[in-house]
Amino acid sequence: MTDQPETASDDELKTIAELIKASKVALLTTQTSDGDLHSRPLATQEAEFDGDLWFFTQDPSPKISDIRAHSNVNVSYDTGKGYLSIAGTAEVVHDREKVDELWSPTVEPWFPAGKDDPNVALILVHADSAEYWATLEPGIVTAFKLARSVVTRRPPDVGENRSVEL
Repeated sequence: MTDQPETASDDELKTIAELIKASKVALLTTQTSDGDLHSRPLATQEAEFDGDLWFFTQDPSPKISDIRAHSNVNVSYDTGKGYLSIAGTAEVVHDREKVDELWSPTVEPWFPAGKDDPNVALILVHADSAEYWATLEPGIVTAFKLARSVVTRRPPDVGENRSVEL
């Protein structure tokens, strides 16, 4: 019998969305055609999390080649309030309307020729599952719980850990 994650509840989806907003920058892990894993920082674009994540990129680029070879990816976040790992499938999107919708001044430095540059592309990640570790307590409380666990030799209660299907 396998231990399958349950479908995410509304509260779990809210926690995932909060962790994404708290971080802004993600590590996108792709697999090369040779099977090597590569992680790269990318800024998550402002969009309400509905199971999809959006990132600007250049096409062509090595990460685009990786996605075309293997569409399975991982997106991870470290927020200061917890950690989030999302597994999903990625696709390369060339959609001028979506570029216009997501474009912001923070994107401009990465694309000196502007949003009409034909090399501007989007990576769309369709999330399949997520695992998160979240804490709402201040860092000092978490540090105290970790120190106490060393003395008591019991696992610390430093937050919530969930694995969910999306």
